[in-house]
Amino acid sequence: MSFDSAVEAQALFGRLAMDFPEGAFVSRSPIDGAAFGGVAPASPAEVAAAVERAQAAFLAWRSVPAPRRGELVRLFGTVLREEKETLARLVSLEAGKILQEGLGEVQEMIDICDFAVGLSRQLYGLTIATERPGHRMMETWHPLGVVGVISAFNFPVAVWAWNACLAFVCGDAVLWKPSEKTPLAAAAVQALFERAAARFGAAPDHLSQIVQGAREIGEALVDHPKVALVSATGSTRMGRMVAPRVAARFGRVLLELGGNNAMVVAPSADLALAERAIAFAAVGTAGQRCTTLRRLFVHDDIYEQLVPRLKQVWRNVPVGNPLEQGTLVGPLIDGAAFAAMQVALDEARRQGGAVEGGERLLEEIWPNAFYVRPAIVEMPAQSAITLTETFAPILYVMRYATLDEAIAAHNAAPQGLASSIFTNDLREAELFLSAAGSDCGIVNVNIGPSGAEIGGAFGGEKETGGGRESGSDAWRNYMRRATNTINYSRDLPLAQGIDFSIP
Repeated sequence: MSFDSAVEAQALFGRLAMDFPEGAFVSRSPIDGAAFGGVAPASPAEVAAAVERAQAAFLAWRSVPAPRRGELVRLFGTVLREEKETLARLVSLEAGKILQEGLGEVQEMIDICDFAVGLSRQLYGLTIATERPGHRMMETWHPLGVVGVISAFNFPVAVWAWNACLAFVCGDAVLWKPSEKTPLAAAAVQALFERAAARFGAAPDHLSQIVQGAREIGEALVDHPKVALVSATGSTRMGRMVAPRVAARFGRVLLELGGNNAMVVAPSADLALAERAIAFAAVGTAGQRCTTLRRLFVHDDIYEQLVPRLKQVWRNVPVGNPLEQGTLVGPLIDGAAFAAMQVALDEARRQGGAVEGGERLLEEIWPNAFYVRPAIVEMPAQSAITLTETFAPILYVMRYATLDEAIAAHNAAPQGLASSIFTNDLREAELFLSAAGSDCGIVNVNIGPSGAEIGGAFGGEKETGGGRESGSDAWRNYMRRATNTINYSRDLPLAQGIDFSIP
C-alpha cells in the first residue's frame, strides 16, 4: 500500500519522526505491518517536569474567564475542521479503522469542541434554600488542576478530546499519555492544538502536553501528587491498578474500562433494522470498540429467521484495506489481538459453541498484518467464555424464552457499559429501561449499543469503572465544588437552632 498520507501528515504536522531515532516508539500500521513513523519516549523524570509545567499553566489559566477559555476550544474546533480528512487518514493508518470511522472520530472531536464552547457559559452552581434568616447559600464551581489523560489505541484521538475540551473550558491543564500503539495520531493532535493556541494568542505555555511511553510513564503520571484527576481508558485490569494508586494519594479517577455488551432481540422486533444494527455494532472497528456488541440474545420464535441472515452478512462483509472505499472491516491492531481471538474461539468450541468465521484473511498479501473474518458463535447457553471480553469481532448468539430470562443473562456480565433491545412492544422497552432492566450506563431501544454521540454522558457501571465522559454533566469531573454561605444580616443565627451565647 501507499503511505502518501503519512508523508502528507509529516509535512503538515512537522512532528512525526520518520528516521526512527534510537529508543523511539515505532508505529507500525495495522494495514500492512510496515513502520511509518516514530516518537521518542519520555522518562519518569520528564513526566515530573511536565506535571510542573502543567501546574504553572493551570495557575494562569484558572483565572481566565470561562467564556474566554471557550474561545480557545472554538479555535481548536476550527483547526480540526480544516484538517479533518488528513487527521482521519492518519487515525486509519495507525489504528486500522476504516476511513469512514476515522472521519467519524475526528467529527467527534469537532462535536465535543462545539459542546464545550457552549458549556463555557453554563458552568452553573445552585442557589440553596437556607434555614437562617438574612443568609444566602450557594454552590460555586472552580477549576480543579492538572488533568492526566491515559487513552487507548482504538479511539486514539476522540477520547482525549472528550476529556481535554471539557477540562480546558473548566480551567484545567491537560497532560496526555496516549497508547504506545498510536503515538503519531497523538503527536498530530498536539500540533493542531498548538496551532489553535497560537491563533488564540493568550493561552499559557504547556496548557496541553504529551508524554509518550509505556507502562512506567503511565505509572509516573498516576502517582504524581499534582495530577488532580486521572482519566484512564483501557482494560479492567488496568483500572484495578490505577484506582488504588490514585486513591492512596486522595486524587480523583475517571475510569472507562471494559465492556461485554449485549442486545436482546424480541419477537416484535423489526428484523431488518436489527440486522443492520447488529452488523455495525459487532464488526465495526473490527470488534475493537469498548461498546462492541459481543452477546446477542434472540427469542426462540425468531431465532431461525434472524441468525441465518446474520451468518450471510458475516460471510459477505467486505474485509480489507481500511483506506479503500467499500471496506467495512479493517485489520486487528496486531498479532496479539489475533492470537487472543483464536484462544477465545477455541474455548468457545470447548464450551459447546458452533463457530463460523474467525479465520485469518489476506495473509498472502500482507503477511505482517492481521485481517480476520468476523466470527459468529452459536452457544447452547451463556458460559464462561461469553462472559469474558475479547477485543475482537466475535459475536456469541444465544436463545431465550422470556424477557426476564434474557435480562438476567444480560446482566450476568461483570461489566456494565452498553446495552440495547430491539422490540416494538412498549412494555418490553420500558422494562428494559427501568431499574429492573439493563444494569448498564448506556441503555438503548431499537438502536445498537455502539456509536454513542457526545451529548450524553458516556460510561458504565460495575467493572466498567463508573466514570462518565463527554456530555451531560460530565464537566463536573474537571472542577471542584464549594458551598458558600453569606450572612448579610447583623445577627449570627446558627444552623440547627444551636444556642451558643457567649456571656
